[in-house]
Amino acid sequence: MSTDQHVSQPPADHPTPATLPPRTAWLVLAVVFLADLMDLVDSSVATLAGPAIRADLGGGQVTVQWVLSAYTAAFALGLVTSGRLGDLLGRRRLFLLGMTGFTAASLACGLAPGPVFLITARTLQGLCGSVMIPQGLALVKVVFPPERLRKALMPIGPIMGLATVAGPVLAGWLLHLNLYGSRWRPIFLINVPLGVAAGLLARRVLPRRGGEDPAARLDLAGVGLLTAASALLIVPLIQGRDLGWPAWTYAMMGGAAVLLGLFVVSERRSAHPVIAPTLLRRRSFVGGLVVVAGFYASLSAFVLVVNLMLQLGLGWTPLHTGLTLVPWAAGTAAAVLLAGAVLAERLGRASLQLGLAVAVAGLLALWWSTARWGTDVTVWRLAPALLVTGFGSGLVFVPLVDFVIGDATAEEVGTGAGMLNAVQQFAGAVGVAALGTVFFSRAAHAPAHSPHSYLAAAALVFAVTAALNTVTLLLVGLLPRHAQAAHGHG
Repeated sequence: MSTDQHVSQPPADHPTPATLPPRTAWLVLAVVFLADLMDLVDSSVATLAGPAIRADLGGGQVTVQWVLSAYTAAFALGLVTSGRLGDLLGRRRLFLLGMTGFTAASLACGLAPGPVFLITARTLQGLCGSVMIPQGLALVKVVFPPERLRKALMPIGPIMGLATVAGPVLAGWLLHLNLYGSRWRPIFLINVPLGVAAGLLARRVLPRRGGEDPAARLDLAGVGLLTAASALLIVPLIQGRDLGWPAWTYAMMGGAAVLLGLFVVSERRSAHPVIAPTLLRRRSFVGGLVVVAGFYASLSAFVLVVNLMLQLGLGWTPLHTGLTLVPWAAGTAAAVLLAGAVLAERLGRASLQLGLAVAVAGLLALWWSTARWGTDVTVWRLAPALLVTGFGSGLVFVPLVDFVIGDATAEEVGTGAGMLNAVQQFAGAVGVAALGTVFFSRAAHAPAHSPHSYLAAAALVFAVTAALNTVTLLLVGLLPRHAQAAHGHG
């Protein structure tokens, strides 16, 4: 990811942010937001389609986890270097390359003949997304002057929140349509026309110069240590339960901890650190990323387990499952709008605490409903708990973005937003891997994976996610009272 960077002045034949026509600047923002939307939706649509993919292509329970985690883990790992590569190779060029690769990989996912091919294509899709996203954010930074940049970036929080919940609902609808007998494939193929349209528009509006830092260098040692540590953590989390937790899985996780320690030492000594030192000295940024990690690990696992419970445990169709999630999506959407309009600015840190507390209440209600009704549970019996859970989550999205990048300078906002996205994606991958393992381990206790075993496993995960959100709620105390108090005034 890019670190401290000054905006190099473009040559005379290219417009500067001050002279760039406002319409063109907003078109650049539209392209970047479309890329973000494709990434966020794509990271969540496969959650609902997991059982359908497994039934069609075969593979064990671990196949579902890999289809989900291959994308998010590859995305998070790729973000480590892509920001710096933008400085070295050109941001416009890498954005277009990432968009083209993402579109092609989406086509490959939609045409996948088997699980290994699909997982490989999902990995490439995640890597191309990681190349595309940080370049777009940096280009937005260039085309908007500092006094308009914060306003331009305000929709990031609502977009992140709404895209996260829109994915499963969209997937349920597409799976139900089963266009021309294509089953789950349209959830990936839908990216192809969107990617082509966004790529063509990007070629027309993106500036030739994207604020590249000619003094930028790639810290190969830091990148290598962080990438290796992340890979050593995610692989055993996904494969461990399916293989019976052999000794090498524990060795890999121990190795990940060692490499993370070495990465910290390397960062302190590097002349070109992977993460900007100025950001790491900010209480709101560091504390915000800790909260992001806990929140998204819980959220991703929750979405996965609800889908597995309803489809594998109760035998509901994808459309039935998607419609069941409508109260959760509606609660999230309402809370995102409320937080963006009123609560985030007025309450600051307290809005995060309120949202997480409401989410915990919703998860406990979901745990009680699942344990109480068992196989007799209905959409209407789940709706109140899902609505409350979604509302609590929605209150978190906007202020969380504010704390992480709200006070970043124009030079730091690309790095900060890239880190936010990386932590979000990687935490989601770890949450799916870890709590997915908890779910399948618990479900395996009953013979033939009976509906009761899946429901009991889901209830356990709901209780664990409630506990994780409670811990995250306590960690909110690390933040200043308001995002603008990042330098220690809170």
